[in-house]
Amino acid sequence: MAYPLPSELLRYLAGHGAEPGNRLPAIQDLAQELGISPGKLREQLEVAKQLGLVEVRPKTGIRLTEYSFHAGLRASLQFALALDPSYFDQLGALRNHIEAAFWHEAVPLLEPGDKERLSALVQQAWQRLHGQPIQIPHAEHRDLHLTIFSRLDNVFVRGILEAYWEAYEGVGLNLYTDLSYLEQVWAYHDRMVQAILSGDYDLGHQALVEHTGLLQQRPQSRSRSEELPAHPPFLSDRVPARRGDE
Repeated sequence: MAYPLPSELLRYLAGHGAEPGNRLPAIQDLAQELGISPGKLREQLEVAKQLGLVEVRPKTGIRLTEYSFHAGLRASLQFALALDPSYFDQLGALRNHIEAAFWHEAVPLLEPGDKERLSALVQQAWQRLHGQPIQIPHAEHRDLHLTIFSRLDNVFVRGILEAYWEAYEGVGLNLYTDLSYLEQVWAYHDRMVQAILSGDYDLGHQALVEHTGLLQQRPQSRSRSEELPAHPPFLSDRVPARRGDE
């Protein structure tokens, strides 16, 4: 039995297949076809935009976009984190379980170019951590995990992982962690990638599961809102980090 949709517009989009790139009729025409007022249709269009189902532009009109579970999660997740930032910890736990559960399905799907990218990301991360000045490899961290699961034919798994990393960027900017901790994190990432390259997916899975346990060992972080000296003494061995950097 079809799941009931809460608006005329969503029912219209589902009934017409929601083919990405298709252009919808003008608001006046579509409102008449749906039997609702243009004002009500605009309200429903705003909801559809929040869900990532349509895009509205002045010159091109209303066009359908490719379905993305991540787009639908975004607004709800933003509200949840504004309500209580500790919800991020629950999201992080979910992400850890999802990655562990789908590892053996996702990794064999990786193509040679994906594996080359993983190797390059690890190399870039070490260069950042050992360079002068030290730079924390946040972008590499995100891209490494998302690349591993990028070929998985599951829009919901990919959507949750994308939502996690978007939230990670949002809530973690005010935390710091030890360089030695980040070196441990990337040692595990290095092991994961080497296992993928050698085809030992069980060993890679073991490294993935073990590296999520570093969360329990993460050193005490401090908020940027706390007053810091003009030249913090810890900058030589501590670098900015975002929450969830495990």
